[in-house]
Amino acid sequence: MPTVKSLNSMVQIYGGTFTIGCTDFYPEEAPVQQARVKPFLLDITPVTNAQFAAFVEETGYVTLAETVPDPADYPGILPEMIVAGSIVFAAPPKGMPVGPESWWTYVPGANWRLPYGPELGAIAPSDHPVVHIAYEDALAYATWAGKRLPTELEAEFAARSGLDAATYAWGDELSPNGKKMANIWYAGFPFHHPERTGPPYTVPVTQYPANVYGLYDMIGNVWEWTSSDANGPVGNNGCCQTATIDHTPAAEIQKVLKGGSHLCAPNYCQRYRPAAKWFQPVDTSTSHVGFRCARSVNHG
Repeated sequence: MPTVKSLNSMVQIYGGTFTIGCTDFYPEEAPVQQARVKPFLLDITPVTNAQFAAFVEETGYVTLAETVPDPADYPGILPEMIVAGSIVFAAPPKGMPVGPESWWTYVPGANWRLPYGPELGAIAPSDHPVVHIAYEDALAYATWAGKRLPTELEAEFAARSGLDAATYAWGDELSPNGKKMANIWYAGFPFHHPERTGPPYTVPVTQYPANVYGLYDMIGNVWEWTSSDANGPVGNNGCCQTATIDHTPAAEIQKVLKGGSHLCAPNYCQRYRPAAKWFQPVDTSTSHVGFRCARSVNHG
């Protein structure tokens, strides 16, 4: 049985050696190999709208999605795109082709306060995970909280919670005995959701069962930023926890996301597994990406 210790809103995970990766689904998940994780602390849930609001109230922080893009950073940007906003999912009309261009739209005015844009209003319940978070936004919150972002290895180790060889975070069945274990899109993606007629597609961060470590939403609800570089060795710590590296444009830097989201579905994106990952540009925010924080354990 994995060993953990609960510390208020964080859980101490004592680390160890485990199997990372998978060869049965997507090529970026390979190879399968052994990895070791040192002890660390991890937030019990993704950061919620209420938690992020407290950070903004205290610091006056403005997220990337609330900032008008600088045309100098995006050569060739269309004039209509030079407006603060973010990328939003909307279920397409029945009959549309199944592909990202059918359901993703850059929506002016969309941000963590207005996750589906100004027309739909502030559909951001306090206990739902905060979304439309770019990498620099996650870093800013983590720094304020005296924490950091987890690495890819830490995120996968925590999601597996001792079930090293299992396909899913809870075992080898997606819905054991018919029980839904995470907020994913179980059927009908992208046209019809079996439980919701429209946004919000996120749910309260403790709605689904916690894993053995007492962690919620390690799979589903929202993708979560890690500090690991997409172009580095598997499980790397990230060359630095900043949004720009050696003057490289932010749009060209990608980090590893872990955990899948509410948009993962058996018929399209089977990334609701601990081994799954996605590579996200650090300057890109969407309605299905959030984060949680980690903290190193000081043995000194």
